[in-house]
Amino acid sequence: MQGTYLSGVYMRWCEYYLVAMSGDIEGIQRVDPKARAAWKTTLAWWSGGKFVAAGKRGEAVWRKIVPIEAWLIRASRGRMRINIGAPIVILTSTGARSGKRRDTPLAYFTDGDDVILIASNYGGERHPAWYYNLRANPECELHIGPRGGRFVAREVDGADRERLYGLATKLVRNYAKYTQATDGIRTIPVMRLTPA
Repeated sequence: MQGTYLSGVYMRWCEYYLVAMSGDIEGIQRVDPKARAAWKTTLAWWSGGKFVAAGKRGEAVWRKIVPIEAWLIRASRGRMRINIGAPIVILTSTGARSGKRRDTPLAYFTDGDDVILIASNYGGERHPAWYYNLRANPECELHIGPRGGRFVAREVDGADRERLYGLATKLVRNYAKYTQATDGIRTIPVMRLTPA
């Protein structure tokens, strides 16, 4: 009985992000970090963010879970996911070296009519592979279940990057920790994806 109740709560929580907040961008629901309630950021922290931020072990476990999430989101047509703490989109990019299509589940938010992705790589010393894929092949796709479309990616810098990264920390508390972890090593890229 309790499992059924928790399953229902989980499904309603996942569907929250699938309901149009104020329209969508090529099928991707708008997410405004400024309007996000503080309790949601706290929930994200306690539902997995704290575990990932705990160190290399938590990060290693989460890296193994991430490929499953892309499959789960596709198989459930966007109704289920593992990460319940932040809105998730599936990025389909073309491999920089392989030329193969790659699916990566990522936290995202929107800014105007663009989708914003943060190349944090869990605060690692290198940029994530998907970042290099977008640099080499900016044309990509974003999907949440059956909804989605084609986008073109570009890296932002300067004041716009600082503003967007500040918004990202309101969405996912770990981004502030990732900045500390990469200080003096690399600047975490911010990617703006515009509908094609």
